[in-house]
Amino acid sequence: MTERLPSYGGQAVLEGVMMRGARTCAVAVRAPDHSIVLDYQELPAAYRGRLARMPFLRGLLVLWDSLGLGMRALAFSANVQAGEARPVGPASMALTMVVSFGLAILLFFVAPAAAGVAAERFLGLAAGWAHAVEGLSRLGILLAYLWAVGRMPEIRRVFAYHGAEHKTINAFEAGASLTVEGVAAHPRQHTRCGTSFLLTIVIFSVLLFSLLPPMSLGFRLGSRVLAIPFLAALAYEYIRLTARWSNKAWMKPLIAPNLALQNLTTREPDAGMIEVAIAAFQAMRQREDDSKPKAAAPA
Repeated sequence: MTERLPSYGGQAVLEGVMMRGARTCAVAVRAPDHSIVLDYQELPAAYRGRLARMPFLRGLLVLWDSLGLGMRALAFSANVQAGEARPVGPASMALTMVVSFGLAILLFFVAPAAAGVAAERFLGLAAGWAHAVEGLSRLGILLAYLWAVGRMPEIRRVFAYHGAEHKTINAFEAGASLTVEGVAAHPRQHTRCGTSFLLTIVIFSVLLFSLLPPMSLGFRLGSRVLAIPFLAALAYEYIRLTARWSNKAWMKPLIAPNLALQNLTTREPDAGMIEVAIAAFQAMRQREDDSKPKAAAPA
């Protein structure tokens, strides 16, 4: 029987990579003096408890956890680039999360819903076609946003570190050696990527909202916002399922769009970027091993 590997994840940050395990996460950042600076964050035991194993609820838990860890990792990487390896205040991190989440809701949910209402009222489209306009608007905004930010030089480097993160996890899951040469040979796309998660939410939103009856602008906007937790939980379970069966021929057409979209959010990393990703992964793995409960010695 083949041993099931841990489902490690991660995130690219400014000149670095964050790798997340079951008990801890590690961030590795390339400092201005070319050294690699590490930071660790222990994960609460709740993320390994019964709630973290419950379908749908675990998706919301992981999403909230990922937002917090990602913000902290981004702030740490920015401090390293500024020469200040100082902790991030909880108030500042909370404010940043609230503002970022609010802007994302406005851009990807409220604006497309308003476009659907406008198509229904001013163009006289039936509800089904108005829902199609809303869905296409949401998908178009997502693609345009990823394409636009990917043209910024700083973000292009972040996307290259994103590619290094994926390559490292792919190499580990393939049983390859975690050297720069061994990691570089692996693809920069991964089935459990956050980009895939975003596209899945968009597709599921089109399917879900097409089932709803016509409604006023206020109710329409409210329904879109209230549906976000449900869509996120559903998308998380879908990503887990597709990742588990990704080696099956019948699954490949289903995951192809998610992998294709990652061409917008990943770039081919250089050797130095891969070195940073490996450092983050190995630091996380070592910390995971050190934090595991030790078996009691025989009496």
